[in-house]
Amino acid sequence: MPLYTMKELLDDAKTNKYCIGYYNGINTEMTRAYIRAAEDTKSPIIIGTAEGLLKYCDFDWIAPMMLNAARNSKVPVAVHFDHAYSFEIIMKALRHGFGSVMFDGSALSPEDNISISAEISKIAHHMGVGFEGELGKVGGLEEGNGVIGTNQLTDPSMAADFVERTGVDFLAVSIGTTHGIYTESPNLDLALLADIRSKTDVALVLHGGSGLADDDYKNCIAGGIQKINMYTDLVSAATEVIRENAASLDYIDLSQITEAAMYDIVVSRINVFGSGNRA
Repeated sequence: MPLYTMKELLDDAKTNKYCIGYYNGINTEMTRAYIRAAEDTKSPIIIGTAEGLLKYCDFDWIAPMMLNAARNSKVPVAVHFDHAYSFEIIMKALRHGFGSVMFDGSALSPEDNISISAEISKIAHHMGVGFEGELGKVGGLEEGNGVIGTNQLTDPSMAADFVERTGVDFLAVSIGTTHGIYTESPNLDLALLADIRSKTDVALVLHGGSGLADDDYKNCIAGGIQKINMYTDLVSAATEVIRENAASLDYIDLSQITEAAMYDIVVSRINVFGSGNRA
């Protein structure tokens, strides 16, 4: 099957009011679990990796592996590069052939975020690639400067201006989610999401999608979210089965059961997101 772009997939999700999961990965087992889950549920899917994850994998290896897996999938797969902080790494992702890229300028001043995002957006669009920017900040990640970011909710009054001046295809918004493991129950601001949705028509993205309840996902999708990013839930599921079985299984068996655990998470999310049988 030919490669799909994230914009192609999210345009359909937006039209038909469902959501597609984005699943970060660093190896073959993760990639295979994601795509196999999508194939078995007949769901489109978005896979990829992020700048912060490249310390665990070789970009020149993970990129062609994911792109090749996407081309050979039985369902539409888009390959996306997430949370990039530098111009150089985004150019490398574009040269590798990623169908979309995200520049995370959330730690910058609003004007710097807009100016750099606009520059990258023009280059991406010239190459036929979709572009994702972030307005506000979803905390919990180690940023390009090594500092763990804290949440800053998206200002809806800035949404239309940000979209117009940057030309983003996808807007990552902050409405109360956090990357990583929650230390207390998340408090999602659905009224804020509705306000943002009313200000702009581009696809909206929810980062920090792990750890939410099914009703949280459904409420966000009803409020206009078309893409939900997942990583922590997948790693946590794999880690748990390793802890439970490390004394009795060898490496090969452990790799198989971790893949199965991540597969189960993706199937569960596809069922909640409403993307099953949309391929």
